Amino acid sequence: MNKRLALSWSGGKDGCMALHTLVQQGYTIACLVTTVPAEMGRTFGHGDRTEMIQLQAEALNIPVHFIECTFKSYTDRFVESLSKLKEEYQLTGIAFGDLYMDEHRDWGESVAKRAGVDAIYPLWMKQDESEVALKKFVESGYEAVVIRVREELVDEAWLGRKVDSSFYHDIIKMNICPMGEAGEYHTYVFNGPLFKKKIKLGEPSIVEYESSKKVEFDSFILTNS
Repeated sequence: MNKRLALSWSGGKDGCMALHTLVQQGYTIACLVTTVPAEMGRTFGHGDRTEMIQLQAEALNIPVHFIECTFKSYTDRFVESLSKLKEEYQLTGIAFGDLYMDEHRDWGESVAKRAGVDAIYPLWMKQDESEVALKKFVESGYEAVVIRVREELVDEAWLGRKVDSSFYHDIIKMNICPMGEAGEYHTYVFNGPLFKKKIKLGEPSIVEYESSKKVEFDSFILTNS
């Protein structure tokens, strides 16, 4: 197999498991792509600082490309950037970590088609399989922390929790998708089997937004262990 992919990257567990699955399947992940609001310095997906995404890319030894855009220009800028990356990295496709939301897959397949590459969904599943998917992540050896929650669905007490077996047993009791596919919560992966270095996170503090709350860390650095 000589298929070179870009991977849509938000920094969370879904993208990480997509990366792991694709590597196991023999794909080459040539680069990561992350969308950021123009001049904001944070990601569209989770509101992470771009520096935190850059650290993940360095830890994984995979280059990351930030696509600067607005909500209005989001799709066109994504296609434009993907088309350029296709030539730069000889890409055959782009992969996404979406699980089961058809509207997300429709969008991804549309932008891939416009850019002239394949759309790959290595984690695609039925909605009722999400609990099994979370258990698989917990047992994968990757380490992630909850960095954002939707207040009306998930209490702020979940912020800063590691996505471990305790998290798994607690989250499956709630009336939400265990994987947070509808944005109930977001995560940040800081270590795992494909990481060449670990990301050490500093002291957390909580920031409140209009409909969500988020953890901000006062520092984040790469370490050897």
